[in-house]
Amino acid sequence: MKVILQQDIKGQGKKGQMIDAAEGYARNYLLPRKLAIPATADAINTMNLREKARRAEEAANREAAVQLGGKLKDVTVKIPARGGKEGKLFGAITNKEIAEALLAQFRLDVAKQKIVLDEPIKAFGTYEVRAKLGYEVTAKFSVSVTEE
Repeated sequence: MKVILQQDIKGQGKKGQMIDAAEGYARNYLLPRKLAIPATADAINTMNLREKARRAEEAANREAAVQLGGKLKDVTVKIPARGGKEGKLFGAITNKEIAEALLAQFRLDVAKQKIVLDEPIKAFGTYEVRAKLGYEVTAKFSVSVTEE
């Protein structure tokens, strides 16, 4: 019996996928628990439309990530910080501070989780920072830490 899955089911398939399940398994387990619906012509058409919309949204998100990566390429974010002797900072510069500075200085909204620091920034100077924007798009930009 052909059914369209409404949820991911281990060993069977992913949500939105049409599978060929055993008659009893579909009738006694999948359908009563609303884990799947019968694969009628209308349901198949709806499944195809949802898949097409998902692909279009994914393409738009990828394009947005590529554009953001292009804007980030030539950016140098200036972050003032308090420090002590020998150019050391009190604390460290975090992803959150970098994301807030990007938004304030350049109006670029990058989530703090997407900013990757190879090592903590604990001294004054200029650092190369990466941002993983998703869809295999990575952008590098500079962070300049100056004394307050």
